[in-house]
Amino acid sequence: MDVFQRNYVRVLGNGAPTFVFAHGFGCDQNMWRLIAPMFASQYKVVLFDLTGAGRSDPAAYDYKKYDSLHGYADDLIEIIKATTDGPVMFVGHSVSAMIGVLAEGKAPELFAGHVMIGPSPCYINDGDYEGGFSREDILSLLDTLGSNYLGWSSTMAPAIMGSPDQPELAEELTNSFCQTDPEIAKQFARVTFLSDHRADLANVTVPTLIIQCSDDLIAPQAVGQFMHRAIPGSTLRIIENIGHCPHLSAPEASVQAMQDFLVSLGRPSVVA
Repeated sequence: MDVFQRNYVRVLGNGAPTFVFAHGFGCDQNMWRLIAPMFASQYKVVLFDLTGAGRSDPAAYDYKKYDSLHGYADDLIEIIKATTDGPVMFVGHSVSAMIGVLAEGKAPELFAGHVMIGPSPCYINDGDYEGGFSREDILSLLDTLGSNYLGWSSTMAPAIMGSPDQPELAEELTNSFCQTDPEIAKQFARVTFLSDHRADLANVTVPTLIIQCSDDLIAPQAVGQFMHRAIPGSTLRIIENIGHCPHLSAPEASVQAMQDFLVSLGRPSVVA
């Protein structure tokens, strides 16, 4: 199947390197609308929907393939090869940051750098590792999602979005969750929240920016600090924001963090 159809791929702007933006759980590429156009003023930008999300081709969803994040990583590699000739700067929100890590492990020549927004390699506490949740917490969350997806969405989306002073964003995320096929959402949630990709962080060898919010229910600061230690030479930027989606609730701070990162790499700034 053509990847442009499968993942509703869109290409904006021109310039090198190409920036590839990947959304998180329950979302679609529209979540980048406040950031991606700025980068398209200076760089080539690739937007897409994860298979099973947004306007991706529903016929392309394969429960066996997407029973781990590796299936999404394989899709990402195909998208990069189909849209650009050189290594890319990959911008991944939440679980997509780990999809980018897995893709780099499979095809390191395709990556020039990572921008990880609210990433987490493991959501479950494990010894000295603070993932933010006990295993019982995660299993309870998944059980609720499985038995009442719409109710779970209306409760969890506002908590994930945070940003209590912008209630319209919580409503937007709730609607996005509710538009996702419940069966696909259930599988993706289990794959996401039960995954442990801490060991895969060793595959990251390119410049990496980790953007975390000061108050994030899904990815607490301890997770960002762990990733910063695990990825040699990485940059950790904590921005003042409540919630897990700063590209929507704090776009100016998110762009500034990315701008500073680009400048540190000798790349041109974008036009705000």
